[in-house]
Amino acid sequence: MKKKASSLWIKAVALLWLTASVLTLQAQKGEMPNILLVFADDLGYKDCGFTGSKVFETPHLDALAQKGMVFSNAYASAGNCAPSRAGLMSGRYSPRHGVYAVGSTTRGPRKQMRLVPVRNTGELAPSFVTMAEALKARGYTTGLFGKWHLGTADSTEPRAQGFDTWFDSRQGNPNKKRELPEDPKGIFSLTEAALGFMEQNRQRPFFAFLSHHAIHSSLEARPSSIRRFRDKGLDPKAALYAACIYDLDESVGKLMAYLARTGLDKNTLVVFTSDNGATQQSSQEPLRGSKGGYYEGGIREPFIACWPGRIKPASHNPTPIINLDLYPTFLAAAGHDAAATDGENLLPLLLGKRPATKRSSLFWHFPGYLDNPVIRGRDNIFRTRPVTVVRKGDWKLHLYHEEWILDRGKEGLATNNAVELYNLRQDEGERTNLASTHTARRDELLNDLLAWMKSVKAPMPVPIDAAHPLNDSDGGEEH
Repeated sequence: MKKKASSLWIKAVALLWLTASVLTLQAQKGEMPNILLVFADDLGYKDCGFTGSKVFETPHLDALAQKGMVFSNAYASAGNCAPSRAGLMSGRYSPRHGVYAVGSTTRGPRKQMRLVPVRNTGELAPSFVTMAEALKARGYTTGLFGKWHLGTADSTEPRAQGFDTWFDSRQGNPNKKRELPEDPKGIFSLTEAALGFMEQNRQRPFFAFLSHHAIHSSLEARPSSIRRFRDKGLDPKAALYAACIYDLDESVGKLMAYLARTGLDKNTLVVFTSDNGATQQSSQEPLRGSKGGYYEGGIREPFIACWPGRIKPASHNPTPIINLDLYPTFLAAAGHDAAATDGENLLPLLLGKRPATKRSSLFWHFPGYLDNPVIRGRDNIFRTRPVTVVRKGDWKLHLYHEEWILDRGKEGLATNNAVELYNLRQDEGERTNLASTHTARRDELLNDLLAWMKSVKAPMPVPIDAAHPLNDSDGGEEH
């Protein structure tokens, strides 16, 4: 028995050595691209020049868009920071990981809540194989520079979740304003750390995740950048917002200049996007709403993918995608599968091929309440109430659970306002609810959504009663 166990151990070691050898040979041949993911914080879809802004200046992002592919229907997997990042790193929809908000899902006036929300999970559980762990297992050196927001325990901090290196110049007080005028929001210290990591690991495949704190409030910017926009006639508040974006954009310029100077750009897949929509400091019109909500302004994101020689320059793709897709896409670019995710491999789209996809819809599930109402929100009390959303083709349906659970559900659809239906091709601002006039389409999307909720075992809020009192013990909040 001991001899057999010893043989099995030797075999296992041999297999591990063989796998490592194959990965090393692949890396030496250049078959595994470097991957650089640049993630902005609270940058809205309409906050960039390449997405149509006439106020904000993003010359380096605009140049990157000309070198790569822009997706005009790219989405975050949630309306605010932590759940979106949990989706990104796990490749899983929110009902699977249970991260729905930052802190509490019971945020706002209790007397206005009709349901007991699902309790929030504050960390991404160690049981999930993260994007970083998957890439590391396939021969990548991995580094995170900036915001993590998915756990601080020994088992959930970045180095326990697949990152060889983690540096955050804002760790401990990411949203507290500091007096470091030449390094606002840690933009440039984080960028320099990412550049040092890429330089140190340029002879082997790397995954560099630059996860900025910018432009999340409290806003910061270099004095020279603020003056630039004050000189253009912007008031102090607007100039600060524009200057923070301008400084963030310079980070992208530094990264791309380094890749070009070293020749690493030829074998580096670069992706730029944001974690959720903008705060109300920046109108996202014609998109409705903002951060924390599930109208377009809260979840549609700027998105660029660039890979010289592989992705056609100055190309545009209207296909709806979601940040869950980056996990299988990065693994596919490295020559591997990622079966255990909810995302889709975007590589065929990026390379200009017809995608072999079975996905017809995207989904969002938020079983709680967020305070601070948004412009053109559903009401003037909450940013969002408990809701599940589906986008299928040009159509988008919102199912609001207070009315669905308490006001006769499907039987009461004619009057209970449980469902909102929009055609985004004709009405991207979600102004005209078509639920009562396009009932066949409404029922199609509603049935799809209910089937998805069942398939992922989406937890639901429940009516308030003696057995289910409304209280809040989930912790802190974030705007």
